[in-house]
Amino acid sequence: MSFIEGIKNKAKNEIKTIVLPEATDVRVLKATSTILKEKFANIILLGNKAEILKIADENGLNLSSVTIIDPNNCEKYEEYVEAFYELRKAKGMDYEKAKTLIKDPVYFGMMMVKQGDCDGLVSGAIHSTADTLRPALQILKTAPGTKLVSAFFLMVVPNCEFGENGTFVFSDCGLNSYPNEEELSEIAISSAKSFEQLVGKTPKIAMLSYSTYASAKSESTQKVINATNLVKQKAPELLVDGELQLDAAIIPEVAKSKAPGSNVAGYANTLIFPNLDAGNIGYKLTQRLAKAEAYGPLCQGIAKPVNDLSRGCSADDIVGVVAITAVQAQMQ
Repeated sequence: MSFIEGIKNKAKNEIKTIVLPEATDVRVLKATSTILKEKFANIILLGNKAEILKIADENGLNLSSVTIIDPNNCEKYEEYVEAFYELRKAKGMDYEKAKTLIKDPVYFGMMMVKQGDCDGLVSGAIHSTADTLRPALQILKTAPGTKLVSAFFLMVVPNCEFGENGTFVFSDCGLNSYPNEEELSEIAISSAKSFEQLVGKTPKIAMLSYSTYASAKSESTQKVINATNLVKQKAPELLVDGELQLDAAIIPEVAKSKAPGSNVAGYANTLIFPNLDAGNIGYKLTQRLAKAEAYGPLCQGIAKPVNDLSRGCSADDIVGVVAITAVQAQMQ
């Protein structure tokens, strides 16, 4: 059984409802059709019903059983406006602006999650990360005890003996551009929780750099060393090591020479990149050259499950992210 099939089976144990605010994108509608057939989540599409069904019909998709809500014509619109206004009025929100914003499907969908009318949201096929996460942070806010919202990719590499049978978490690949040592430590701790939650195995965290055990010295490598020490202080139960080069992190033979005695090197499955440049390039190289499945950017640290998509995503990618979001919702 593939990793994502296992996630779908978990999702079937307790069916959750996921809202998709980008319902005029054909990839979203194809994904919805697949999810309805496989029955691992309930789906709510946001938008004009006639327009959505016209696009579906033109592409041979049967969406007759899906729930479609138009934010411009919904009985809960005023309730959502009032709740949003109350949430944001201390930040300068006026009532008229609240009325306008809630007509935006992403804001409307976030209010559905906030008010308990659905369990999670997936967006990003046609919206930027900022346009997905800004309303999430304004409406849902951060999870209790979380200092930083970050983004990760769940990578599944075919025919790979490294990581957890080819399964890895890559962080942060989508949100924090140049995290400092404190932020990097928070990303690592959140990523370990995400790996354990979704993969069901012990996370082994590698704090990545271009250096292993001070083979080179710079402000960048020292940041990773300091972040590693912070993780050990904050969460001593976690398996973490750094700074490590990628080959030392995942290849046992290299680890023996570069990081002897490490309890992580050679077997890492949770890879923490020093900045967004490295993380984003790393996941895309792995996806394109190793033909890996890349699910994300998945979010960690938001109070309720919200996940971003790459604008280059396929319908299958959306199906996978919805399944992951449903499982995250079960853990709430």
